Amino acid sequence: MTIRTVFFVSDGTGITAETFGNAVLAQFEIKPRHVRLPFTDTVDKAHQAVRQINHTAELEGVRPIVFTTLANSDVLAVIETDCKGMLLDMFGTFVRPLEIELGIKSNHRIGRFSDVSKSKEYNDRIAAIDFSLAHDDGQSNRDLESADVILVGVSRSGKTPTSLYLAMQHGLKAANYPLIPEDFDRRQLPPALVPHRKKIFGLTIQPERLAEIRNERRPGSRYASLENCRAEVGEAEAMMRRAGIRWLSTTTKSIEEIATTILQEVRPERLTY
Repeated sequence: MTIRTVFFVSDGTGITAETFGNAVLAQFEIKPRHVRLPFTDTVDKAHQAVRQINHTAELEGVRPIVFTTLANSDVLAVIETDCKGMLLDMFGTFVRPLEIELGIKSNHRIGRFSDVSKSKEYNDRIAAIDFSLAHDDGQSNRDLESADVILVGVSRSGKTPTSLYLAMQHGLKAANYPLIPEDFDRRQLPPALVPHRKKIFGLTIQPERLAEIRNERRPGSRYASLENCRAEVGEAEAMMRRAGIRWLSTTTKSIEEIATTILQEVRPERLTY
């Protein structure tokens, strides 16, 4: 597998450049070494970035790949003129053609999080993260009526990372509850969740994969044994079927795929912006 160094140069956090760059690079069988250079917002910092990129080119004997999201034309000019990497300027590729098409100039705002404290969307997202942390792994039953979605499933089926992703990326208040042997013995959902059945979404996983994950945490334990994982998954899926709960398997899906499927079910309007 080809190994290449990839730089993400931005005058903000670099998240946009890295997210876009990773999506593109995923189409190729390469193993990139990531170097993020955030807050490159002055000419001096641009020269520092160029020196690092060019040094890497000399060491490796091949051009680094450089994704940029630079709004400042003076900073970008340094990169374009002196950089020995393969430059992929996202603003030049997408923003300028859109300016022509729309007939208006873009804001060229440095950093996607400018004036973030005044943004209702940002504040809602922080509130959603706080909610999801407070309701992680069944820690709290309070204020469940405010939840956008309640995830249920056996331990280590992907509930916590999915909840936090929904909160951080989409501003959804996502609680999550583990289904445990006591629930299986009662053959019922946890009592606190029953009034909120319409908000519940289930996650399941193949027992073999669950055993692998649990063995990383508690190797050799009954909790991680394949026999126990098969029993828990079987009971959880049977409970979800009885309760009429929507559910999916997380075995081969990324967090992004899981979250998108949940959004389609519980808040489809969130997919339109």
